Amino acid sequence: MQPQWGPAGSPSCLRGGGGWWHPPGSLLIVAALFLSQARVTMTEGDSLISVDYEVFGKVQGVFFRKYTQAEGKKLGLVGWVQNTEDGTVQGQIQGPSVKVLELQEWLRKTGSPKSYISRAEFRNEKKIVALEYRNFSIVK
Repeated sequence: MQPQWGPAGSPSCLRGGGGWWHPPGSLLIVAALFLSQARVTMTEGDSLISVDYEVFGKVQGVFFRKYTQAEGKKLGLVGWVQNTEDGTVQGQIQGPSVKVLELQEWLRKTGSPKSYISRAEFRNEKKIVALEYRNFSIVK
């Protein structure tokens, strides 16, 4: 049986006897491109890390947790944030190291519009193989 043109009309969409036909080696090329892209990402310092944090100052009653969650989500990070009984905000951040550093800087200097940050402390930084959370949540 002769292959026939598929719906998209391109050689990669030729339909043969039992399934879609691809030019020889085309899937290997796609796989090689995908893997080379993955290697580039990992060599750029995007290894996954986890960091615990605590922020001091006027950080409660000023929507600090809500803004932290929004900033974390914007950066594609996961983790959690909560108020403490001592009047601070604490939590954990996980994600690519470059993005975690961006949120650390935001926690040190920016915060929510009505907050005043006196200092931010970061502890227990470690490389991780996989993310331990699915999203960035506010713990009450």
